[in-house]
Amino acid sequence: MEQRAQLTTAAPAAAPPRFQLQPGGVYRRKDLATQSRAVDRDLQLALNAGELHRAAQGLYYAPIKTLFGDAPPNDQAMVGKFLEDRHFLLLNPSFYNSLHLGTTQLYNQTLVYNHKRHGQFKLGGRTYDFRVKHRFPEELSMEFLWVDCLNNLDELAEDQDAIVRNARKSLDRFDSPALRQALAEYGSAATRRLTRDWFDA
Repeated sequence: MEQRAQLTTAAPAAAPPRFQLQPGGVYRRKDLATQSRAVDRDLQLALNAGELHRAAQGLYYAPIKTLFGDAPPNDQAMVGKFLEDRHFLLLNPSFYNSLHLGTTQLYNQTLVYNHKRHGQFKLGGRTYDFRVKHRFPEELSMEFLWVDCLNNLDELAEDQDAIVRNARKSLDRFDSPALRQALAEYGSAATRRLTRDWFDA
């Protein structure tokens, strides 16, 4: 019985990646332009292929592949590239709950203290509240959170008078020199007036 030759066709080779990307990396158009002679065309192809996602105008990220689908980069990477600056501080008002001053609310809000941008910006599907501050620490501390809670008292949903009473009663739970320093460096004028006589009582 004559055997017929089987015609086989090789699978087409996978297209090479258009850019050198790191999962979770965040890029501006100018970053990618150094890797392409036709960056806008290659950007669109990368977006269509799911290699990149658009975070905002001119801002893109390479998703992190998980069992549950594509995940965005962490807040530090996203905000840092948006600002093009490493000097910023991220916090959520829910952090104040750790002070045990009577705050219990959970807030779906990310504050970004920085030197450049002010306002709410949506990046990669998340909204960030950027606030220009002249001074803020490099890292969060309990003393800074105590001061910041009083700075933002008007924005909190809980009983503000109760928070103030509890804050005054809580002084012995903190490092007094560190609390005084945080108050001097980061306290608003209203917070400094409010606490003017607390440490002498």
